[in-house]
Amino acid sequence: MLSTVTGKVHILPDSVSCRIAAGEVVERPASVVKELIDNSLDAGSTLITVEVEEGGRRVIRVMDNGAGMTRMDAQLACQRFATSKLRSEEDLLTLLTMGFRGEALPSIASVSRFFLKTVSPESPLGTQTQSMGGVAWEVQDYTGPLGTQVEVRDLFFNTPGRLKFLKTVPTEFSKICYVVQQAASVHPGIHFRLRHQNHMVLEYPAVSSLQDRLLQIYGPDFLERFLPVTYNAGSFQLTGFTVSPHHARTSRAPQEIFVNGRPIKNTTISHAVHEAYGSFLPKGKHPQYIVFIHLDPQTIDINVHPTKREVRFSHPEFIHTGVLRGIKALFFTQPTPDNISDEHKEKPGPVAPHSTKTTSGSVNVAPAPFQHGSEFPRTGTNRPYPLSLFVQEPPSAYMSREQPCEVYALGQIHHTYLLGQIDQDLFIVDQHTAHERVRFERLLRSWKKKEILQQSLLIPEPVELLPHQGELLEKWLPFLAQAGLEVERFGNTSYVVRAIPAMLGNISVGSLVLELLDELSEWQTTDALDNTIKPILAT
Repeated sequence: MLSTVTGKVHILPDSVSCRIAAGEVVERPASVVKELIDNSLDAGSTLITVEVEEGGRRVIRVMDNGAGMTRMDAQLACQRFATSKLRSEEDLLTLLTMGFRGEALPSIASVSRFFLKTVSPESPLGTQTQSMGGVAWEVQDYTGPLGTQVEVRDLFFNTPGRLKFLKTVPTEFSKICYVVQQAASVHPGIHFRLRHQNHMVLEYPAVSSLQDRLLQIYGPDFLERFLPVTYNAGSFQLTGFTVSPHHARTSRAPQEIFVNGRPIKNTTISHAVHEAYGSFLPKGKHPQYIVFIHLDPQTIDINVHPTKREVRFSHPEFIHTGVLRGIKALFFTQPTPDNISDEHKEKPGPVAPHSTKTTSGSVNVAPAPFQHGSEFPRTGTNRPYPLSLFVQEPPSAYMSREQPCEVYALGQIHHTYLLGQIDQDLFIVDQHTAHERVRFERLLRSWKKKEILQQSLLIPEPVELLPHQGELLEKWLPFLAQAGLEVERFGNTSYVVRAIPAMLGNISVGSLVLELLDELSEWQTTDALDNTIKPILAT
């Protein structure tokens, strides 16, 4: 006789399982935009338009001119695990499409008011479907242009716990901008448009090369800062651009990795890039890069996470070596700092040549004569001198503040480094870095006292920003004013700087603003200003 006792384990209804899947796939409005753009790319679109309202909270609309869907396909597309990309398990080993799981549309529909309109060349009459919270309403005829339009309204309306974790409208919209820029980077031959509140924010017309597309995204100074990289080794192909070491910034952005056209995060590749730069980067600077890697799809596992942002390589050491060699080779073909044109060199003032005042703790700038060959005995061989000739006692005994010491300035090297002597020790100081340190300490003291003085610019300095940078700048304007920087909007993506912190002196205002935005992009709110102000002032 069968037991009538009710068990505790049961199968979840589809409405619940879809919401659970949505928690993995749909993190925020930008996640929706990414999934819908992926579908448009897989449909062979040449024009993709994204329209959002209130940072994607209220409306997300993605339109394309791709292949569209028949009525049967349109109805199946909103069901879980319905996909046109797979027929068998073996297909997972050769996937090159952006999507394949069949989870995106039903997951999005389960947490929104969802509308789908599509027209296929196979049928003159299109299809329109709609649902609310994953519950289908009806299917209707639709007449419109070839392609697909997906509209997502009131995202997370039925999951208030998810809704309250969304950030401000500027923050969410900046994430959407980033998603569109990533897709545009991989597909220069496709026209991308992004509108926010019925206002065109981004537009990248189709171009013939990756370089032209990156110029559209990152601005006209991109080629001045970045070096092209190309490296092939068997099935491994590396292309892209990486920053020239003397143009590196304190921010890590952009650090973009694409594998077989898919944006990913991968520690193996990022570690290889950092190792390639090694000591070429100044202290406190980070490499920026946009790299594209093409591999045999059978050597990659993209079925690791629902967002498809993580992958596994069958031979990660091979990938690491390829990236390391490809980028490292750049630095042995580029000019050394001595060969850099004068316009990129720092021009610090010379050491005062005639000061001879020598008191305890002061500086004597009159250099002692140096006679070549008189200081050390000749070894009679090409071997270096033994280390013992150069080793002295630790300097702690005579560097203490209680014991004043004689300080001598001996000279200057390449208009960049100061040579000095304290007792028996030789010191080499990067005068540019030392000057920056002095300015930083002054700024930090002024910040703590809320006494940062402004210097008005005689001629306001114009700064052209990318759309997402403008959104970020608007968010942080009160903070920048507190830090001594007065900035005003001057157009769509144009701004003017009217005042800067007085102690900064003669600097590149445009570079200052970009460095600040790079640093501020790492922080989400102004609550932690006291903790974040040091790296920001250091820019």
